[in-house]
Amino acid sequence: MAASGTTLVIGATGTTGSRVTAGLVAGGHRVRAAGRRAPAVDGAEAVRFDWEDPSTFGEALAGTDRVYLVPPPGAPEPEAVMVPFLRQARAAGVRRAVLLSSSAIPAGGPAAGQVHRALPGLFGEWAVLRPSWFMQNFTGGHHHARTIRDRGTIETATGDGRVAFVDADDIAAVAVHALTDAEAPDTDLVITGPEALDHGEVAALLTEITGRTVTHRRLSHDQVRERLAASMPAGFAALLAGLDLAIAGGAEDRTTDTVQRLTGRPPRDFRTFAEHEIT
Repeated sequence: MAASGTTLVIGATGTTGSRVTAGLVAGGHRVRAAGRRAPAVDGAEAVRFDWEDPSTFGEALAGTDRVYLVPPPGAPEPEAVMVPFLRQARAAGVRRAVLLSSSAIPAGGPAAGQVHRALPGLFGEWAVLRPSWFMQNFTGGHHHARTIRDRGTIETATGDGRVAFVDADDIAAVAVHALTDAEAPDTDLVITGPEALDHGEVAALLTEITGRTVTHRRLSHDQVRERLAASMPAGFAALLAGLDLAIAGGAEDRTTDTVQRLTGRPPRDFRTFAEHEIT
């Protein structure tokens, strides 16, 4: 794809969207940074976009030929709004779409899996990013970060299941490649960190690095679902609690070479991330 194209980045102030926007700008690409309040991002054109307001779609899409897609937060059935948007995007001239999904959700699965299934019928050039669980889930306002700060615990129903946690910087680097490479991107990109850890091992690393005792508190599926439902839609809470059980069964105990293969550098490991990002 020619470097002269323009990319619409949906969720341009979010965990991955902000990094994708910065990476595209740094590479000299034209970017429309989209958000509910038309976010001001250096080097990018700000544009208002709201999944709940289809009247914002046309202006956001004007003049773009690529789009980075982040589903509506907490939506258990995002295809209801995303697929009509993607049809509109195709009609407006978008020819490459890159969707953020999850390693836990295949094409045709729940949530973004339904959008994943629809993409091949809409675009000749498309990719789905399926990252493992974010290292950033242990920082800022995320649930794990809050329980670590408040109670010194990581609370999951994952048992001894391992996860190859991945840094959002690495996810964004893969996204920039998928959006800008001259060749059509790989279509299904499972993105992981370099090692799989269980939550007990994560807690031990955090204890060592921060000097504060952190433990893994094992909850039941129902306990996790009920706790999550206090801060998000019940259907999405049930989906996330179910993913904990999948982790317990070994579904995320794998690593891939996606970051190294597409960016030319190894993915960041959890210890290095924690030493720099968690205090």
